[in-house]
Amino acid sequence: MNYSRMPIELESPEQLGYDTIRYNLSESSVADRRLGELNLKLDDILLCYGDHRGAPDLRALVAKTGEGLAADDVLITAGAAGALFIISTSMLKAGDHIVVVRPNYATNIETPRAIGCDLSFIDLKFEDGFRLDLGKIEEAIRPGTKYVSVTYPHNPTGVMISPDELRALIDLVERKGIRLLFDETYREMTSGPMLPLAAGLSDRVISVSSLSKTYGIPGIRIGWLVTRDSALMETFLAAREQIGISGSMVDEYIAYVALSRREDWLAFNNARIASAFAIVKDWIASEPLVEWVEPSGGCVCFPRIVPSAKVDVAGFHERLYRKHDTYVGRGRWFEQDDRHFRIGYAWPNEDELRKGLAAISAAIRESLVG
Repeated sequence: MNYSRMPIELESPEQLGYDTIRYNLSESSVADRRLGELNLKLDDILLCYGDHRGAPDLRALVAKTGEGLAADDVLITAGAAGALFIISTSMLKAGDHIVVVRPNYATNIETPRAIGCDLSFIDLKFEDGFRLDLGKIEEAIRPGTKYVSVTYPHNPTGVMISPDELRALIDLVERKGIRLLFDETYREMTSGPMLPLAAGLSDRVISVSSLSKTYGIPGIRIGWLVTRDSALMETFLAAREQIGISGSMVDEYIAYVALSRREDWLAFNNARIASAFAIVKDWIASEPLVEWVEPSGGCVCFPRIVPSAKVDVAGFHERLYRKHDTYVGRGRWFEQDDRHFRIGYAWPNEDELRKGLAAISAAIRESLVG
């Protein structure tokens, strides 16, 4: 393994210091919750080793969010990042080939790179509406390809695929005899019909998600992977045991309580997301120096400074942070040009969001050159 720090983590708000940012528009989740909001009693938790797969009642709740799945199809992990690490290190070795739709969450790229894999990128383009091109994916697949890696609702653009497109993608990997890694961390954030839990549709699919984004509790580090392939699950379980044996009994109990309240939390979150989205949409409509592909899922978007604007892009980001106390996710977090920036609109409150958007407009104009 050849580890290298990822820009998205090196430049994250928690590394810079939350106290250095007044208007934080870089987060890709709903607002973080406090433990007291769950009204928990933790005194009776026995601090023993837990089930190596994760608490059975928690795994059963995860399975119920899809169709045709059982608790044993679920492995609880240390966040979605932990699930992605287990998948990559279990399935890949140096020289193996995978196909990655890009932009993508950094771990879906950097861990295979650290292993020494050969990555073929299918780059989604702003000019094409960040639409998925199944033909290009098929062209990139080789006889020895291990899996195709996608994330939907898409991070960082918020673009969705349809259920028919998901089914076509699954048909493709089944026909090729490979696997689909489907990062669906934002699946439950949607203004329209929710995509099905992809691993419930085929034993060639591995789904990954967590409680960090939709549920606003990244501090407990609970995620999961889902697969109907029992032999593959045994391999993943072996990796889980060698990494950490089992999870935290406290974290898994908190996760169970949170997921038990899923319907109430999703209703609250989606109302908040819809209200915040309307604010961003109005800002985009009134800001001639910024354009976007309108998102249809998740809680993030990936606008860009219009190509015709002569802007000192590095200066824009510096002024935005240093002068205006505002922070966005730079394009380079996703191996894109820094004219792009990710806005997470569900984490700040509405006043903070409006002021942060105004700061973006001001910083762009202050960075115009020529």
